[in-house]
Amino acid sequence: MARNIDQPPHRLPLANSIGIPEVREASAPALALPATDVDEGEDGLLQVGDLARLSKKTVRAIHLYEELGLLRPHARSKGRYRLFSPDAVVRVRWIGKLQDLGLSLSTIQTVVREWEMSPSAPGAMAKMREVYRQKLASTRSQIERLKALEGELAESLKYLETCDTCDPVRLFPACNCCDLHEHDERAPELVAGFRVT
Repeated sequence: MARNIDQPPHRLPLANSIGIPEVREASAPALALPATDVDEGEDGLLQVGDLARLSKKTVRAIHLYEELGLLRPHARSKGRYRLFSPDAVVRVRWIGKLQDLGLSLSTIQTVVREWEMSPSAPGAMAKMREVYRQKLASTRSQIERLKALEGELAESLKYLETCDTCDPVRLFPACNCCDLHEHDERAPELVAGFRVT
């Protein structure tokens, strides 16, 4: 189904209406823009350096996002500097969160392009839901792996605490027949691995 020419393309929301939480400090509003810290342009717009500082990114990263079409300046100053709306901070954080989820910039570029070319808002949202579903499944899987690793690290540290009571004159090969542990007690793999030669 062709999109009506008079209908503007969908734009990715700049706020959290698609379920992306804004990063907030515990005691500060989402976008605190103190006049002393931010060199605001016309009508409260931000220059690229201010956008980088507020979003905790480099100026180079902001320029790259712009080159890839992921971020667009709102206007230009009289001196031809790019000016961004305060909402651009949320957009830059959104890009960073997608990168944290393992999406490359080229993949994010594809997501944005598909969103903007979608003929309907529900269709655009369905695509984003699918991206987030996949990432949620892989994130949960990674959390399970990390929990298992956390348990093994704790078990290994507990096992290795007995090494402090070992006779300091013993040589490393004696670890293969350690008598400080029960004979039927298996060493965790993180410990047993360095014993194997």
